[in-house]
Amino acid sequence: MATPSMEDYIEQIYLQLEAKGEARVSDVAEALSVLPSSVTKMAQRLDREGYVIYERYRGLELTEKGLKFGKKLVRRHDLLEQFLRIIGVEEHNIYGDVEGIEHHLSWNAMDRITDLVEAMEDDKEFVRKLKERQSF
Repeated sequence: MATPSMEDYIEQIYLQLEAKGEARVSDVAEALSVLPSSVTKMAQRLDREGYVIYERYRGLELTEKGLKFGKKLVRRHDLLEQFLRIIGVEEHNIYGDVEGIEHHLSWNAMDRITDLVEAMEDDKEFVRKLKERQSF
């Protein structure tokens, strides 16, 4: 089972691979505001856990397991941002709020939030009424 810290690294490696086609230790370190040595240490751990292929002086690669989990983590993050926007959380708070809650929700809770977001997107009248309430 991945820890919240492991999830952050997997998610960032996935995002780097999607954006640049490669994930370098230095880029992951910069994105997570940590030292490159911390990324190396975590990459070695993620390699042992089967999420990452780590070789010194090479970019980081995700295994099939890592790719699947990375995609799931990015989807969770995006879905929580979407949920908070729909319910009217101020834009400048969204990223910090998502970072604060994403590791504390069960996957079951995420499934229910997914259902709720999809229902709210289908019911524009409900969302309109919700936004009206926020103006009070």
